[in-house]
Amino acid sequence: MTDQPYQGYDGYDGYDPYRQQPAPQGWPQQQPYDDPQAAQPYTQQWQGQTWETQVQPPVAPPAEETAYMPSQGAGAAYGGYQEPGWGGTQAPAHAQAPAPAQAPPTDGSEPGYGPATVAGNARITDAQRARLEGRSPIIEPGVQPAGLTALLGLLLAGAAAIGPYALVVPLVALQAVTAAGWFRLNGMWPARQGIALAFAGALTADVALLASGRTPAAILGTLGVWVLLALVLQLRSHADPDERMYGLMATVASAALAIVASGYLASHGDAVTVGAASVAVAVLVRALSLPTPASVAASLLAAAGAGALAGALTGLGSAGTLLGAGAAVCALIGHRVASYDYPSRFVHFTAGVALPLAAAAPAVYLLGRALV
Repeated sequence: MTDQPYQGYDGYDGYDPYRQQPAPQGWPQQQPYDDPQAAQPYTQQWQGQTWETQVQPPVAPPAEETAYMPSQGAGAAYGGYQEPGWGGTQAPAHAQAPAPAQAPPTDGSEPGYGPATVAGNARITDAQRARLEGRSPIIEPGVQPAGLTALLGLLLAGAAAIGPYALVVPLVALQAVTAAGWFRLNGMWPARQGIALAFAGALTADVALLASGRTPAAILGTLGVWVLLALVLQLRSHADPDERMYGLMATVASAALAIVASGYLASHGDAVTVGAASVAVAVLVRALSLPTPASVAASLLAAAGAGALAGALTGLGSAGTLLGAGAAVCALIGHRVASYDYPSRFVHFTAGVALPLAAAAPAVYLLGRALV
């Protein structure tokens, strides 16, 4: 053993990876690179495509950088670009060509709209326009549906004065329009199965009332059975869970409203006459072109007056005023429910006609039993 470093054979001092090796004779001497990174012989250089070049989308330059600017220097020969301080050279002809004029629209659209795109031009609805203008987007049924509601209310009032079996005819019409209007009000159309189920529940309640001597328990029993039936039918549906839940709620609500309208058949005849006549007057006054607070107040006052008049013609007397006002309050709630923020005449002529009368049925029954 010796303390001297290993010299190798023939004076070889060992391999030094960082030592500059002399070039063989006759070979050209390699000059150093100008690139400081390339001058480092052991800096790793990526030559292939990486995630940076494959996945990320190319970033488009801002419009200000790509917009054409008149040339002021010799750099115009390279697409119009020039260095600061250069000047005197005119831009090439292709750089000075003006942009082509945009062709006028050929589809008959107004000049205010932009050109057609793949996604289409957005158009605002009447409700959106009303919000932008500071107006209410709610559209009320109007005079014509109010006239139909008044006509149906007067038919109920006159048929109730004749007898329960005569009352069934306008009542069935009210229940059919209620079932169809509620589904359309919720944007579900066609919904034949749900409408048929709700209308069948209303007919079942009418038959049960007549068979039981107009006992109100027939309404509650029919309502419970129809809620269970609607639940079973929706559980058998193959739709998405959200759609099944939405359909279940719409079916139950429609059936409940149509069945609750049978309360007219369970009520006293004089109470039905007073209540239906009051609803007819209230809805007509509500449709007048008045501010909403004034229209509501005038509607309630008119309904109370109509109730007092109808009570004087029947056996209710002065109690007709309270019954008429109570029925009008429920009718105005139904009228507000039938108002919505998108135009549809079908909703106005179904839900807008039926909901005021259907919503007033519980008040007519309860106040009639309390006052008669």
